[in-house]
Amino acid sequence: MFIENSNELAQNKLILIYIFDKVDYPMTNSEITQFVLENNHMNYFVVQQYLSELVDSEFLSIVTKDGNEYYNITSKGREVLNYFSERIPNDTKNIIQEKYLIKQKEKIKETQILGNYYKKNESEFIVNLKVIENEITLFNLSLNVVSKKQAKMICNNWKENPENIYKQFIDLLTEDKN
Repeated sequence: MFIENSNELAQNKLILIYIFDKVDYPMTNSEITQFVLENNHMNYFVVQQYLSELVDSEFLSIVTKDGNEYYNITSKGREVLNYFSERIPNDTKNIIQEKYLIKQKEKIKETQILGNYYKKNESEFIVNLKVIENEITLFNLSLNVVSKKQAKMICNNWKENPENIYKQFIDLLTEDKN
């Protein structure tokens, strides 16, 4: 089902521009597509068509970094949004804002809570757990474990519940034994 109504077409393009305006980081095609599809704003083919048209119109730009293409809103895109943002229904804006906050927390967790492991030798793995905030390492722990299964489990547990693990670790280290 392709959209023929010009008001709906304009509104959907504005929704895409609005998303890029609210998100404070560049997004890949798959990230924006997933965001839009999760919220049933429009279908895959329409998203792809509009992204292309918005880049052609210079409302969005594409920047390549580390081999990936990222979309950014341009000043021209912000200007258009300032003029026509009232055409986006408030409930749509609220949904986008709510979903963005959830995605933002997930993205922060992904980039600031790190758990990795590597094989040291045939019978040992090194697990590294980190907490990074504003590019400053707050916590860094390396563990030597005896199996890949154990290394994976530690990393998964760390990524699933870093706040609780970090708090317990700090509580144990700062416990007054006297």
